[in-house]
Amino acid sequence: MLVVEDSPEDAEAIERALRRTHPDLVLEFTARGQGLAADLLSREELPGLILLDLNMPGTDGHTVLEQIRSHPELGAVTVVVFTSSTAPAEVDACFAAGADSYVYKPVNFALFQTVLKGAVDYWRQAGSGAGSEAASVK
Repeated sequence: MLVVEDSPEDAEAIERALRRTHPDLVLEFTARGQGLAADLLSREELPGLILLDLNMPGTDGHTVLEQIRSHPELGAVTVVVFTSSTAPAEVDACFAAGADSYVYKPVNFALFQTVLKGAVDYWRQAGSGAGSEAASVK
């Protein structure tokens, strides 16, 4: 699983939450969206799921999402937008750009952990149900 998050505090909270609920999950973190699609294209193994923050300096999450979805080779990668924005226009724009899910980041850590667990469990189950290794969450 690749986490694209520029906030060190949020990245640490994501790691802490997922280590508690999914200790077997392989986590990779990056704080930058710039060049991410190209980096993914150069890999031998793609992450099964990308947890993507929208509000990042430089290349923001919207642009990263559009860049990922512009490459058919990355079509099997699940992209879950995980952000603090609840604006309906933001949600609509993300789904229109190809996001698989849009999840609001709660401020309360217990709820934060529950929401993350639910998203990862959902996409793990969806990946295993499809029978495709490329769709499984790594």
